[in-house]
Amino acid sequence: MQSPTIVTSHLTKRYGDFTAVSDLTLEIGRGEVFGLLGPNGAGKSTTILMLMGMTEPTAGSVRVCGLDPVRQPIEVKRHVGYLPEDVGFYDDLSGLDNLIYTARLNGLTEGEARSRSLQLMERVGLAEEIGKKTGKYSRGMRQRLGLADVLIRNPEVIILDEPTLGIDPSGIRDFLRLIVTLSRGEGITVLFSSHHLHQVQQVCDRVGIFVKGSLLAQGDIASLARQLFSCNVSAEGREYGLEDIYNRYFEGGTHNEDHTASA
Repeated sequence: MQSPTIVTSHLTKRYGDFTAVSDLTLEIGRGEVFGLLGPNGAGKSTTILMLMGMTEPTAGSVRVCGLDPVRQPIEVKRHVGYLPEDVGFYDDLSGLDNLIYTARLNGLTEGEARSRSLQLMERVGLAEEIGKKTGKYSRGMRQRLGLADVLIRNPEVIILDEPTLGIDPSGIRDFLRLIVTLSRGEGITVLFSSHHLHQVQQVCDRVGIFVKGSLLAQGDIASLARQLFSCNVSAEGREYGLEDIYNRYFEGGTHNEDHTASA
């Protein structure tokens, strides 16, 4: 793994007696696509809020691009692009005009904003939709426009929070391919938060299995399979995948803090 872009150490967040995130220690390298995998309510969104400086940890520490989100939240936001599951745009403006507006807010001149926006519309596959009002965009088109919106500021890190919800299979395939291209081609670190096992397995270099606020295991799929099954090939001759690993943690009763594994 290259030098880490995201580092957490014993990161914990409590709300009264409820622990949303417990003792999270994690490193994510530059240019890595890391999958934060877990069911709804597992603590993924709370972790993202702490990474972005939008909520303060109860205990532990976090660094993003070498910055402390608690003390330097504005600086962190300059380095991090965030794409939520539902992106908001001005529906009466075209996709291009929405991007230009974001670019201008980020200090680009009118000419720079238009040039950059046109380039990004092409890059995310919306070159033929630049004049269409975003209120007429499909869900998949809005997410791709959202990714272009995130890229306006040339972020070092992109955080994706359930970005494929409501997108048709073809749109999901195109979106995931675009994520991998960004990571491989430009060294952008991607944190992909999802509960969709197949999508995480398709694009992520490593995964972290997150349940009830705790990180149960982290590593690439082959390493996790070796830890759990002693080998990565079953008796039937098939390779174990992320679904097998995930099911083993739940069905095997290993989901507690004492069984956290790292690969």
